[in-house]
Amino acid sequence: MRDHHKGPTVGVGAVVWKDGKVLLVRRKYPPRQGSWTFPGGRQELGETIYQTAHREILEETGLTIRILGIAGVVDLIDRDAETLHFHYTVIDVLAVWASGEAIAADDASELAWVDPADLAPYGTTLEVRQMISDTAKRLSEFVEPYP
Repeated sequence: MRDHHKGPTVGVGAVVWKDGKVLLVRRKYPPRQGSWTFPGGRQELGETIYQTAHREILEETGLTIRILGIAGVVDLIDRDAETLHFHYTVIDVLAVWASGEAIAADDASELAWVDPADLAPYGTTLEVRQMISDTAKRLSEFVEPYP
């Protein structure tokens, strides 16, 4: 387990869109093992946020993406009265599929391209659903067509 007393761990995720659907992965490992969320992972020393997003999405899904900007930031903090179990600050980027066939690899046990209207069976968190809604609106404002 990481020493969370030195500060939060920075994670980077990507809200990846293709043909009106968003990419979700099922987490293979804790924290939040088994939950559906965006692909991503821990930022490594010397990596930019964008480099982390490209690396993590390729490792977890086999996809290359085109990043359009920052989607949002979420703090994931788990603690009880005596113990801080984890603290992650997750920076999610807004991205579109560029190439590759999606496969569940590395930290993902499953993946799915999901229509935002069909999220209910995935049990996504309020934060994930809000990020999907927000990024869908932002994508609709882009003039340049994306692949």
